[in-house]
Amino acid sequence: MSDVLPWLEYRWNFDFPVGMYRAILERLRGAPARMEELLRKAPPEALARQPAGKWSALEHAGHLWVLDELHHHRVEQYLGGDHVLDAADMTNRKTEEGNFNQMPVEHVLAGFRLAREAMVRLLEPLTPEDAARVATHPRLKLPMRLVDMCYFVGEHDDHHLAAARAAML
Repeated sequence: MSDVLPWLEYRWNFDFPVGMYRAILERLRGAPARMEELLRKAPPEALARQPAGKWSALEHAGHLWVLDELHHHRVEQYLGGDHVLDAADMTNRKTEEGNFNQMPVEHVLAGFRLAREAMVRLLEPLTPEDAARVATHPRLKLPMRLVDMCYFVGEHDDHHLAAARAAML
């Protein structure tokens, strides 16, 4: 049994300065490299292991890949002045139907890297004023600045990195 706290049990307090935006952006930029390091060192038989019917390490990596489409869209919503962000698909249909366990690890990792690079390219030129834009997160019912959303994505990345590691044990 994994001791990784389920994602929906995380609690949030976004009270840090907008000036942390560049450091948080570096965290987002580095997630694919951290996933690559974790999965490339793993024995092949461990990558698709689904402990207790939960996602495998490959499925956790694939989840980050497919979810970056939503994150990218939400950045565009901030920049477009939307007041409420679009909701995530809490059934995780794209992950469940992604067949990531049948894909070569290199393909899953490359997909995540390309998706994240696209999002970082969108975030890179933004100013502190852009990072301070506010919209409401639909599930949390909290106002979130763009910098908070980026932090939230970084926490989500780390959650799935920890869960992927636990799945391979």
